[in-house]
Amino acid sequence: MTKHRVIFAFLFLLAAMPGGRALALERAEVPEKYKWNTADLYADDAAWEKKKEEVAAAIPRLAAYQGKLGLSAGGLYAALEDLMALFQDLNRLQVYAGMRSDEDTRVGRARQMNQAASDLGTKVYSATAYLDPEIIAIGKEKMAGFLLAEPRLKPYVPWLANILRWAPHTLSAAEEKIAAQAGLMAGAPENAHSAFTNADLPYPTVKLSSGKEVRLDAQAYTQYRAAPDAGDRKKVFRAFWSKYSEFETTLGTTLNALVNTHIFYRDVHKFDSCLEASLFGSNIPVAVYRQLVADVNENLPTLHRYLKLRQRILGLEKIGYEDLYSPLVKEAELSYTPEEARDLVLKAAAPLGPQYTADLKRSFDERWVDFMPTTGKKPGAYSTGVYAVHPYQLQNFTGIYEEVSTLAHESGHSMHSLLSARHQPYITSDYKTFVAEVASTLNEDLLFRYLLSRTSDKAVKLSLLGTRLDGLRLNLFRQTLFAEFELRMHELAEAGEPLTGEKLTGLYRGLLKKYYGDAEGVCAVDDLYGIEWAYIPHFYSGFYVYQYATSAMAASLLADRILAENAAGPATDRRDAYLKLLSSGSAKEPIDLLKDVGVDMTTSEPFKAAMKEMNTIMDEMEKLL
Repeated sequence: MTKHRVIFAFLFLLAAMPGGRALALERAEVPEKYKWNTADLYADDAAWEKKKEEVAAAIPRLAAYQGKLGLSAGGLYAALEDLMALFQDLNRLQVYAGMRSDEDTRVGRARQMNQAASDLGTKVYSATAYLDPEIIAIGKEKMAGFLLAEPRLKPYVPWLANILRWAPHTLSAAEEKIAAQAGLMAGAPENAHSAFTNADLPYPTVKLSSGKEVRLDAQAYTQYRAAPDAGDRKKVFRAFWSKYSEFETTLGTTLNALVNTHIFYRDVHKFDSCLEASLFGSNIPVAVYRQLVADVNENLPTLHRYLKLRQRILGLEKIGYEDLYSPLVKEAELSYTPEEARDLVLKAAAPLGPQYTADLKRSFDERWVDFMPTTGKKPGAYSTGVYAVHPYQLQNFTGIYEEVSTLAHESGHSMHSLLSARHQPYITSDYKTFVAEVASTLNEDLLFRYLLSRTSDKAVKLSLLGTRLDGLRLNLFRQTLFAEFELRMHELAEAGEPLTGEKLTGLYRGLLKKYYGDAEGVCAVDDLYGIEWAYIPHFYSGFYVYQYATSAMAASLLADRILAENAAGPATDRRDAYLKLLSSGSAKEPIDLLKDVGVDMTTSEPFKAAMKEMNTIMDEMEKLL
């Protein structure tokens, strides 16, 4: 989304340095009210260590169920209850360790905890590798008899059905154990990328036109790429990406290693492609992914229309890729404190009902959110759920509007996790990303509409409309560019071509120039910016980002319907159907969950609706101008 330069009210959270330079404070200097309360998970690290040893000691007990799952319905139920309890403990251990590491990636002890939790997970999953093959061996017919004989198995029905769906891609117990043990290596590329870019990469320092010196780490780059001065923006971009380019070979090696793990998984589990292997878990047809890429490529003129409008508003002779994050309307500088951001997110979520907003307020009051950027903290933002506890959020909040929107986004994830855990047993409490990003993106949409409906100021209205447009640009076009890059680099590797850093940069550069109309003179893309792929951590998640685009489409349709119903009153059918989706976890397939609320993602209709919204907003902005 478009960033807005701010005069941040929380200057006490920055340590002023000679010459006007500011550096983020150490974590210990941040007030407790802005830190997440990890004591809800474990009282301290010692308690975590104790539980870790208990889980490790229980691994032999897990292995003892091997060969017995198909003997009786009662035996299957007892085994699953024991196994799931231990999986739940493991999840809590891993979340706590990950959060500790993310607080300060420089701390060796926290990294060791995170690695120990990951290793423990590999051991647990290796010891239980027999689980899926034995359930598959039971077969549909015998399993139906088990379900009749043991009613307590009912909560496991969706999970068991999903395992049986995997039959063609599941190996023998011994082979699955080897594949699980390979998981020790599968996380290495992502871990190496994260450690290098967060802790070891020597970020550059630039001097802005104001005389201020800025060290361009990930958080500072995100802030200063929105500088109001075009020269500063170009300076920030060139310094940041030049530094990444120095490590093109190293970062290309890590991403190539990641793709090789995907090819290994594809081959071992007998899929036709890495894409099919990735989408199979959520039961999403490959055609949905490819249709998205095709739809976006066919609608690049809509993106180009917006880029020309942005150029006009900014008064630029020519627009460049480095101009995409600057504020559209300088008179509409928007600045927020964490408290103001929380209040806005709560008010915007009101159409989702009083219980939803009460739960959301509780998340803020009880410190489920870690707000402030600090030295060494993991950049970006996320929400992670913990069954029978509550979700947690990591933020890096500096007060710009985009980060208020990010708070709304991650709060959508958190409430999804909370409602799912409240209404589902552990085995179906998790949900697929395909619907997860609907929950988050819808909250962003509600925030935008709330603010827009409460201003008559032309500058602010233009700014909000521009922000919404750039949000659609990011979610629909930029994320699909990422998705196409992932698809093309996997196809190259599957054809036997090595993925060097240079080759990845060339592939990414070509897509940037195509999407942003470089050859047509729409938006100039410097060749240097082809290294941007090395900065995107989502590529290490594997065919993940396309769901931001599909979710943006679904969320826009749902927001329209919920707000229309709320305005008409007193019916709450659409809202209640949406809340039911949030409460359903994985009890149904994600495609079917969306169909239940009237959104069919197997068609191009949601994308067409999103394009209509983009063009309608541009029409309104042109009238205001």
